[in-house]
Amino acid sequence: MPASHRFDAGVDVAHLPLGTLPGVGARVAEKLAARGLLTLQDLWLQLPRRYEDRTSITPIRALQPGVAAQVEGRVEAVERGFRYKPMLRVAIGDDSQATLVLRFFHFRAVQVAQFRPGARIRCYGAPRAGQHGLEIVHPSYRLLDDDAAGALGEQLDPVYPAIEGIGPATLRKLIGLALDRLPDDEALELLPPPLRARLQLPSLKQALLTSHRPPRDADLAALSAGLHPAQQRLVLEELLAHHLSLRRQRIALQQQRAAALADADALALQLQEALPFALTGAQQRVYQQVRSDLARPVPMLRLVQGDVGSGKTVVAALAALLAIQAGKQAALMAPTELLAEQHLANLRGWLEPLGVRIAWLAGKVTGKARAGVLDAVASGAAQMVVGTHALMQDNVVFHDLALAIVDEQHRFGVHQRLALRDKGVLRQAQDERDEGSVPHQLVMTATPIPRTLAMAAYADLDVSAIDELPPGRTPVQTVVLSAERRPELIERIRGACAEGRQAYWVCTLIDDSDEVIAQAAQSTYENLSASLPQLRVGLVHGRMKANDKQAMMRAFKDGAIDLLVATTVIEVGVDVPNASLMIVENAERLGLAQLHQLRGRVGRGSAASSCVLLYQPPLSAMARQRLETMRQTSDGFVIAEKDLELRGPGELLGVRQTGLAAFRVADLARDAALLPQVREIADALLADSPDIADRIVQRWVGGAARYASA
Repeated sequence: MPASHRFDAGVDVAHLPLGTLPGVGARVAEKLAARGLLTLQDLWLQLPRRYEDRTSITPIRALQPGVAAQVEGRVEAVERGFRYKPMLRVAIGDDSQATLVLRFFHFRAVQVAQFRPGARIRCYGAPRAGQHGLEIVHPSYRLLDDDAAGALGEQLDPVYPAIEGIGPATLRKLIGLALDRLPDDEALELLPPPLRARLQLPSLKQALLTSHRPPRDADLAALSAGLHPAQQRLVLEELLAHHLSLRRQRIALQQQRAAALADADALALQLQEALPFALTGAQQRVYQQVRSDLARPVPMLRLVQGDVGSGKTVVAALAALLAIQAGKQAALMAPTELLAEQHLANLRGWLEPLGVRIAWLAGKVTGKARAGVLDAVASGAAQMVVGTHALMQDNVVFHDLALAIVDEQHRFGVHQRLALRDKGVLRQAQDERDEGSVPHQLVMTATPIPRTLAMAAYADLDVSAIDELPPGRTPVQTVVLSAERRPELIERIRGACAEGRQAYWVCTLIDDSDEVIAQAAQSTYENLSASLPQLRVGLVHGRMKANDKQAMMRAFKDGAIDLLVATTVIEVGVDVPNASLMIVENAERLGLAQLHQLRGRVGRGSAASSCVLLYQPPLSAMARQRLETMRQTSDGFVIAEKDLELRGPGELLGVRQTGLAAFRVADLARDAALLPQVREIADALLADSPDIADRIVQRWVGGAARYASA
């Protein structure tokens, strides 16, 4: 009986283990499993990364450098050399009266014997210019019999991502066997027929077969770009699955209980009246959104995004006061001690005059001081707790945590964010009245997230944007200069500091070793100290002891240091209004988001400020685009869109933490236009066909936990 008909109609073919395929023993199955390939369905969804067109023969004379093609000819000459390393050169010619050289650096004696003059050979590869015309290095090839025509393929050949220990031909064969077992359309399809008809979508089976076995007349350019209708059909369903999984999490969260912090805003009003500035319209709007969330007996899960200096911390402080006046606790967690201390200073200045008791908990708080803080947190005497990841250690027990605030949330690991939320769950579960309730969650980021990315990655959050800077903030002028002009910059620093202002010099050498970056900063510090003897020059980098680092940052903030040489450790958490000049060295090595964060350290006062991006020529095309974007705009949301376009979603979100890295076929930068359609389909499925929604999530996401909501 043929393999494709081995199973009863009632068998769930999609979830059959790969061991049911001929040729998949324990060792092969183990290698496939290491790449997450466990079932036939996993092989169906393992799409090619590119395609090779072997459906036609290109005359050698018509070959173009860099354009892969298939040629056929006869061996004219063979040369085997050992000048520097073993090398085999085979010259072939065809009826177009042109010659092509095939070059091999790795070969066996049996191969050399195959290439006898006059032998017919068909090969595929991308030609390049060589010493004697075009050549192909290590082409794929096969020898043809003189009396055989050598049939051409009817389909484009798929090239799959490599899997260690499994050859390309073996993998292609296994995927082919899995595709032969695809069930019929009705058994495979999950999207309702009326929906497919309205959106003019091919069936899933048709989309899979076309994606794996494109016909010879398929649009190769569209396939290579991932824009073929068959691929887009798969992309749509995958984006839908991830969106639905997040929406499911949101629905589950809203079924839990949280403390309703309704009519308790006297402290928040006192703070607004005491502030030496008025809230911007954007701050007021976002605070009202947060306040409305907190008044409901279901957990808030809101992301507040806004540019550096847009005033997110004030909104967080107002939210914390709503919890504190209700007799409960609030906690704010930041990823670095620098940033946490910045928040601590602000919150003490704002909240302590209102009688709020604030506790500080970081790694350097030890001994009796630490024991005292832990007691205050556990008893409820500490109403507001500020700290780093130390907040999530097992011995930290809250009395009644009602609001968890996480700053720069993408810098935390998933389990760390979950752990802070669970602090409230575990404590409150001990109180029968609050059993099962969870804290409200407010997450903040100064890395603006493109709207399209937020729709995909944060479908389980409400997203607010503080898209207005406080009045009086002077736009930062950004200049891009070659490193050859360093002497001019040193003079510019001399002039700025002589006028009483301060400056940063940021060393951004990228290396696997923090020590190397520290050495670069140390060297720069010594050179600048020698060049500017009249200035007080400071140094801060990640390898310094925490106390020394904090002391240096405090000295700079207090004006005791004129020029601070630093690594990107100062990217977040430093607010020095008198600093009006920043030089970023090797700026071409950094992404847009990081450059934008660094630039946000200046322009925080009333003085005109500048950011100089020093680059080491020559610039790559991508680096040139990044630096040009920085020069043209200071709008964080515009920069975020460009960053998504250039680099994809990875660093913007910390994809390993959100699950976005698990996309099999979708590309958020390329496929953003599908997201509104995805949301519309998700609404319809959740309302009318929740069982289908579950099956779509199971197909693409499976049992993998999604923690973007953490």
